[in-house]
Amino acid sequence: MNKNDLISAVADSSGLTKGDATKAVEGVFDAISGALKKGDEVRLVGFGTFSVAKRKASTGRNPRTGEPMKIKASSQPKFKAGKGLKDAVN
Repeated sequence: MNKNDLISAVADSSGLTKGDATKAVEGVFDAISGALKKGDEVRLVGFGTFSVAKRKASTGRNPRTGEPMKIKASSQPKFKAGKGLKDAVN
C-alpha cells in the first residue's frame, strides 16, 4: 500500500472526501514528524510507538578499499508495534 492507497482507504472508511482525507493523512504525518524532530515520542495505544534513537559516531570500513572511515553521529526514527497491531497481524 502506498500513500495514495492509504488516502483512498481513509476516505472510504471514514466517509470523508478524498481531499479531506488527504489533509487528514498529511496532518498525521506532519504531526508525527514534528514531534520526532523535537525529540518527543508519539505513543498510539494499541498501535505502536514512534521514537528517535541516537546513534553514536563510530569508525567503519570502506567496503571497496578496506580503509577506515568515520561515521557521523545521527538520529534515526524508530517504530515499535503495539499489542493491538501485533494481534491484528498474527
